[in-house]
Amino acid sequence: MSHLQYYCYKGFGEAKREEFWYSQAVRVGDRIECSGQGGWDPATSKIHADLSDEFDQAFANVDLALKQAGGRGWCQVYRVNMYVVDINEEAFVASVRNLRKWMPDHQPILTFIGVKQLGLEGMRVEIEVVAHDEEGAKAAAAERSAKQSY
Repeated sequence: MSHLQYYCYKGFGEAKREEFWYSQAVRVGDRIECSGQGGWDPATSKIHADLSDEFDQAFANVDLALKQAGGRGWCQVYRVNMYVVDINEEAFVASVRNLRKWMPDHQPILTFIGVKQLGLEGMRVEIEVVAHDEEGAKAAAAERSAKQSY
């Protein structure tokens, strides 16, 4: 799949790419898909102890991954999958607060899934998204074309 463009942000993203052999985002034409983003600090890899803070950080990490892939962030997201270890009132409140904060102008499709466990010790939330980035796709294609002409 060498024709696809894969991205990892500095810190956590680059470390996990080497440790677990995966990327934080991939560009597929005019779409950007993000791997599950948790509530870890990108610089220290520490997961927030407070569930509300963990949600806030997971949403910020999605934004970071999208922008690293050349997108504009949450404004381009049309699909959200949230995986949550303990679905409760606090989780719903934190997710809705962040959806409204990061996407005040649109309401994406959403799947909210309860799971037994997530990939890293201590994780309670993980968010995957798909974004539509037509302008970024054109820019990426032009960049690839320029590199190939050398």
